Amino acid sequence: MKEKLKAYRFPIILLASIIIGSIIGILFGEEATIIKPLGDLFINLLFMIVIPLVFFTISSAIAGMDSMKRLGKILGSMITVFVVTGIIASVFMLVATVIFEPGSGVNIPLDTPENVEEQSLSEQLVNTFTVPDFVDLFSRDNMLALIVFSVLIGVATGLTGEKGRPFATFLTSASEVFMKIIKLVMYYAPIGLGAYFAALVGEFGAELIGDYAKAIIIYYPVSVLYFAIGFTLYAFLAGGKKGVTRFWKNILAPAATSLGTGSSIAALPVNLQAAKRIGVPKDVRETVLPLGATIHMDGSCLSAMLKIAFVFGVFNMDFSGFDTFLTAIGICLLSGIVMSGIPGGGFMGEMMIITLYGLPMEALPIITAIGVVVDPPATMVNVTGDTVSSMLVTRQIEGKDWMEKSENLT
Repeated sequence: MKEKLKAYRFPIILLASIIIGSIIGILFGEEATIIKPLGDLFINLLFMIVIPLVFFTISSAIAGMDSMKRLGKILGSMITVFVVTGIIASVFMLVATVIFEPGSGVNIPLDTPENVEEQSLSEQLVNTFTVPDFVDLFSRDNMLALIVFSVLIGVATGLTGEKGRPFATFLTSASEVFMKIIKLVMYYAPIGLGAYFAALVGEFGAELIGDYAKAIIIYYPVSVLYFAIGFTLYAFLAGGKKGVTRFWKNILAPAATSLGTGSSIAALPVNLQAAKRIGVPKDVRETVLPLGATIHMDGSCLSAMLKIAFVFGVFNMDFSGFDTFLTAIGICLLSGIVMSGIPGGGFMGEMMIITLYGLPMEALPIITAIGVVVDPPATMVNVTGDTVSSMLVTRQIEGKDWMEKSENLT
């Protein structure tokens, strides 16, 4: 019990600071906005770090990949499975948010520029994925272009071979350094978020808190349904009735560990054991599960879609139409990719949401609060999603009789 409380200590502290800040906002009303600069300081620190952090984490991860033929097949199949399951999770939550409309009760004014230049679709695509000058990559307004550049750097470093090793080491080292900076900044998070919510509730009233309750009530049942129905279907596609039986027989230990620790990385050893008992080959499970702990987040896709719908509601923006939904699904996939397997690692994904939608900085703490309260079930879905994905990858690599082969090897 003590270990579980220790694992959730930081999310509990964050949640407590948000609650205390909200109470201060209710008690003091608009006078509470005097402490808003303490919240702005926290947001500015996060935005200051996001550009180098995204660059170094993505480029170092890709630079560290090997390029053997079977590994190439495993990686290709893995990426396909990760993208497809991420899209399904995003659509699953999208349906729920369209029906129940989280965040629709409060209207926070959104500042928009007076002169907006009209662009064709082709121009929008070019400007989204590329920039005309290197220095433009250092703006958080060009996050997708930065991701493309990071991927290219990672691939080029890997292809350079021995001569690229020192640079790959530098990328990995820099990634660790910036992750440590994020940890240092997070020590200030309880004060920053508490101050921000005091000002927010003081200015816009207590009805905002009711909308948070609605968002949480939507997330928990949807994540449980996706876990029960979605993963059973994936296990069936991977190995038929036997696949479903083996999945449910072995998945409870990783599910409980991830729920108890709040960390995809902490649950990895247990998850590797479960995949071994299911019959997933060694090279598949040891490639898919560690990578999945960082770049495959079905639970985070579910929460990202909820955050997008919620922030659209509170800023009184129109969350409808095929283009809007398609963009939201794409952002859910991207925010899942940049999230790391540590408790509270969703800040990067949340910054991705507001930068790609061009939302004001005020949107960050609003959606951060959702991330804090949905983290436990989201982590559980993330971890168990990796297990069933390793089964689907094995089905693609080894063929439909892979479960029989694994029985013969044991």
